Amino acid sequence: MSDRIRKSLQDRGTLDVLRYGVELIGVKGLVSLAQFAPASGMNPDIVARYQANRLRVMRQVRYSKANENCIDLVLFLNGLPVATAELKTNFTQTVGDAIDQYKFDRAPKGEPLLSFATGALVHFAVSNRDVMMTTKLEGGATRFLPFNRGNNGGAGNPTDGTGHPTAYLWQEIWQRDSWLEILGRYMIAKRDKKKQISGIIFPRYHQLDGTRRLRAQIRAEGAGGRFLIQHSAGSGKTNSIAWTAHFLADLHDGADAKIFSSVIVVSDRNVIDAQLQEALFEFERTKGVVATVTSDSGSKSAALADALDSGKKIIVCTMQTFPFALEAVRERAATDGKKFAVIADEAHSSQAGETAAKLKAVLTPEEIEEITDGGEISSEDLLAAQMAARAAKDGVTYVAFTATPKTKTMELFGRRPNTDMAASETNKPAPFHVYSMRQAIEEGFILDVLKNYTPYKLAFKLANGGEEWDEREVEKSAAMKGIMRWVRLHPYNIAQKVQIVVEHFRENVGPLLGGKAKAMVVLASRIEAVRWQLAIDSYIKSQGYRMATLVAFSGDVNDPEGDGEPLTETSSKLNPTLKGRDIREAFTDEDAKILLVANKFQTGFDQPLLCGMYVDRRLAGIQAVQTLSRLNRAHPGKDTTYVLDFVNSSDEVLEAFRTYYDTAEIAAATDPNLIFDLRAKLDASGHYDNHEVERLVRVELDPQATQGRLIAALEPVAQRLLIQYKEAFARRQAAQAQKDQKAADEAKDEVNVLILFKSDMQSFVSLYTFLSQIFDYGSSDVEKRFLFYKRLIPLLEFGREREGVDLSVVKLTHHTLKDLGKRNISVAGGDKPQLAPITGVGTGGIQDKQKALLAEIIAKVNDLFEGDLTDDDQLIYVNNVIKGKLLESETLRVQAQNNSKAQFAASPALANEIMNAIMDALTAHETMSTQALNSPQVREGLKDILLGPGQLYEALRNDTTV
Repeated sequence: MSDRIRKSLQDRGTLDVLRYGVELIGVKGLVSLAQFAPASGMNPDIVARYQANRLRVMRQVRYSKANENCIDLVLFLNGLPVATAELKTNFTQTVGDAIDQYKFDRAPKGEPLLSFATGALVHFAVSNRDVMMTTKLEGGATRFLPFNRGNNGGAGNPTDGTGHPTAYLWQEIWQRDSWLEILGRYMIAKRDKKKQISGIIFPRYHQLDGTRRLRAQIRAEGAGGRFLIQHSAGSGKTNSIAWTAHFLADLHDGADAKIFSSVIVVSDRNVIDAQLQEALFEFERTKGVVATVTSDSGSKSAALADALDSGKKIIVCTMQTFPFALEAVRERAATDGKKFAVIADEAHSSQAGETAAKLKAVLTPEEIEEITDGGEISSEDLLAAQMAARAAKDGVTYVAFTATPKTKTMELFGRRPNTDMAASETNKPAPFHVYSMRQAIEEGFILDVLKNYTPYKLAFKLANGGEEWDEREVEKSAAMKGIMRWVRLHPYNIAQKVQIVVEHFRENVGPLLGGKAKAMVVLASRIEAVRWQLAIDSYIKSQGYRMATLVAFSGDVNDPEGDGEPLTETSSKLNPTLKGRDIREAFTDEDAKILLVANKFQTGFDQPLLCGMYVDRRLAGIQAVQTLSRLNRAHPGKDTTYVLDFVNSSDEVLEAFRTYYDTAEIAAATDPNLIFDLRAKLDASGHYDNHEVERLVRVELDPQATQGRLIAALEPVAQRLLIQYKEAFARRQAAQAQKDQKAADEAKDEVNVLILFKSDMQSFVSLYTFLSQIFDYGSSDVEKRFLFYKRLIPLLEFGREREGVDLSVVKLTHHTLKDLGKRNISVAGGDKPQLAPITGVGTGGIQDKQKALLAEIIAKVNDLFEGDLTDDDQLIYVNNVIKGKLLESETLRVQAQNNSKAQFAASPALANEIMNAIMDALTAHETMSTQALNSPQVREGLKDILLGPGQLYEALRNDTTV
């Protein structure tokens, strides 16, 4: 029998033999070598076999025939070694000495006890202070991972106990039931394509602790709870979600009744489905327990119904299919009394279609604007939008995994210390379990991305190019946005930044990781991404560099300065190397060095080779943390990252990171009385009465009601308001035509009052959708108004005025980007900002939009951004003086019209004519001309500007004068 067991260990590995036994001639069935705890205690025979397991610990075990080495501790299960441990006391040695002992004195070759997969499954290095572990001994290349509890949000273990800080290892982890559960239900053998064991996963402490606490809480209180798991990047969330789904699918209550019919996992991580299938097969050897429903599954409703009704333990769905899943589980919970668990992963995905309208109820205006420009949305936002059952228990348990919870996430899923009491200053919602960014950084699972953070300051000056300013007043905020967008899209601005990015990458980022390092450029809009892509490829080609770029955005872009063809990220003009592949896959190509993104891949994108990020968009709060955290993924040899930021201040970025460095906290719970205040304001507006509200509600709640009755109940109110708006708008236009400013202002106020009324109703619906999931208002009047406003809002098509700002005469005359110096921003220490509660909803009033002459706004912008500009920063020197001189050259005109741009750029005549133009301009522009005369590099730079943003070649080709 011992020979058969030894052969089975060599062929299948220790874990598989322990779980599934061995076959012996003459014995019917398998000979079990261990019995792990059943999901329920209903079978007394299995329980008896479980109790019969024999766990032993042996000290000073001599394991080798080749030497006299001995290991401090070996743990056995029914005679098979499953773990080893080397112990050190901090009085004389450290945990590092135990690690070195394993690396350099415990060679696994030829040693059955230490051989990977077929010997002991895990090896612990233990001191009084720390525990480290590995599942694979590889000599000096062995990687030990921390197995510590964490100490006040950081690495290590608490020191406030009475015994050893590491006593939890033998008191908690090696405790009989705990240890058997880890061996039977946590450890996973990873297999390669040939089905050979390539790795063994042993849970990290926070994964073990988090999943066990979650199970215990749900078992104690039953289905229907909400849990927020704040686990940082680098925490192994994919495995944590897989374990959570596995355990909840088999969870039984104290009476041995199964708690959940099915577990729904909402995630767009491609690895989740495969990882769940693989893990569950390791546990149960049963295929088909995981069903996957995607947008490609045909009828999503039918696929979900089939998965739910056929008793699939776990159903994985994407964020696009989640609304169908939630509707299906609620229907079964209500009609069949079934219970379900929903696990939401924070990974992000582009969002469109039928869920977009629901999302607007839980998103900020900025987030809605981003989605419009192809942005991404998180599953926690989608979950909040879909939880329309609100405060009532619906038999669904929600578990939300996120590294960066928002205020709404915290209030929806966070748990108050005293769940029976209302939220208050001393009873605020908080995460159920935390593995902090600080601990992940200190333990080496992610990098600190702020160690090499370099902000840049943009300075520029605008002029009107000799034209007269339009004296018409324009809306100040719209003009400022238009001006800044105009500057961002200016070819010279893009060209200067492109040069900084490419040269910084080549000098600092590119050489990292043996030349395999990559970088990301984060841009504010899709059109910026397109223009940057074309500019950066042009610059790389002009310099002869061997590197490729990719650009990622959703939807299509119609560039008014393009060739008229809409561009998508699959266009060969932008991404010629894509060839039908996904951007993520194409970015793994060796030559693909820089990825430009606009509202895509700033979250939920894992590429460990990313070592550099160049930011040219505003990042505030959580977005700064999520975006810059794309850099923090650990990789062998990766110890440095770089961030160059053209827009944001280091102080603002630091504040954002400090919010999530430890446990995220909410400053105060949102005041539920906001709903009553907003209702009072709307009632006082006089635009409807109680009779009209009641009329709508009677129809809404009548299951036999028709759409015709619904329209009849609302149309009198809607028509009254639409007529008021139309008449007021017409009066305003007439008054403006007659130059009656007073009458125009009065009519405008009437228009704005109606617009504000609609906006307040939208705020009420949004706020009530959110707060009623937390508070049971118990007020039918509030609920009635929610139904009334929700139906009335879509009928009020007031239209929207847009005041365009003509920037056609604006010219960029000066431009410089100043490097403010590389900084090591320390996130540790300092005051920790808290998440702000929701306040001030619906408190707006009618205000005149601030207006000013465009000339005054331009002057103000120049004051803000002029900085330390000098003559050296003047574009007019290049675009007007030098370019003007060159356009007079007959030689250059002929060469441009008869040669390619590359041939023209290499022409000796061009260099000579540039030198002549510089000398002619010496008197008027002494500073720049002197520099150019004395420096071939400056002259080469002038040529690049003239052939790039200056478009000299194109101007000469188009000049047909003789």
